Amino acid sequence: MAKVLYITAHPHDETQSYSMAVGKAFIEEYKQVNQNDEVVHIDLYKENIPHIDADVFSGWGKLRSGQGFDQLSSEEQAKVGRLNELSDQFVAADKYVFVTPLWNFSFPPIMKAYLDSVAVAGKTFKYTESGPVGLLPDKKALHIQARGGFYSEGPAAQLEMGHRYLNVMMGFFGVPSLEGLFVEGHNAMPEKAQEIKENAIARAKDLAHTF
Repeated sequence: MAKVLYITAHPHDETQSYSMAVGKAFIEEYKQVNQNDEVVHIDLYKENIPHIDADVFSGWGKLRSGQGFDQLSSEEQAKVGRLNELSDQFVAADKYVFVTPLWNFSFPPIMKAYLDSVAVAGKTFKYTESGPVGLLPDKKALHIQARGGFYSEGPAAQLEMGHRYLNVMMGFFGVPSLEGLFVEGHNAMPEKAQEIKENAIARAKDLAHTF
């Protein structure tokens, strides 16, 4: 049995979002194919995802100096404790499915906050004399991303930084590869938007059988 984190970063649901519609089709098909697997949905717009701020740095500093967790302020305890929960959950999973739109050439900022929360030395990577080494070589990852325009090739491909950033982070964590399922062109060609969506949903269902 595998544990799958289904991580979505969109304020809208599948009725309004192309990425969420394709993501839902994928995860529902995946559940049917892998009925013994545990799927946990992390809706980043509804979860408590602390930003790394002064309280977090202060709390980490106290812990590094040897102070106990009970010596942190209530704000430090709440934020540092939650970050620990998120990173432990991430490490304990076997597969990751990220669902995002392409906003301003990247993903919503809440996804960056989440990735910051799980990028923890000693959990997802470690420092060595020859540089950092990822600690999650046995994981799998998929990114489902909706793009209103076309960014798969040509000059526009250099502008896309959401999938590229996720790919870098997965590599940093030691995850062997990040698959990508892209829904693109529905804003550029609104007359074909429904066809684009339906084709992406079909691809998502097929991928659910092999992921």
